[in-house]
Amino acid sequence: MGEFTHFDSDGKAIMVDVGNKPITERVARAGATVIMAAETLRMIKDGTHHKGDVLGIARIAGIMAAKRTSDLIPLCHPLEITSVKVEADCDSSDTAVIITAMCLVSGRTGVEME
Repeated sequence: MGEFTHFDSDGKAIMVDVGNKPITERVARAGATVIMAAETLRMIKDGTHHKGDVLGIARIAGIMAAKRTSDLIPLCHPLEITSVKVEADCDSSDTAVIITAMCLVSGRTGVEME
């Protein structure tokens, strides 16, 4: 394993200097499977869950989280995000919600945290 980039020679946490790196297009993708009780998933699909549009709110929350990543994760650079897409769909076996997310950025550092 290489050296840790977020620590100085004294072991103190630092924010990495990316000022000399070129601006490039970057993309990150992530996915998750959220397993739940069949009855809960039925309510989500039928729109009868007391929390309302569960999947719609989950999509919006994912987009909001990507936009605020540098506020929430120490030492994370703020990025000019160009696109965030979050999909949340019920699986065919009625046991889970499949969530996929993609974030695009033009910047000097990666977008994997968003």
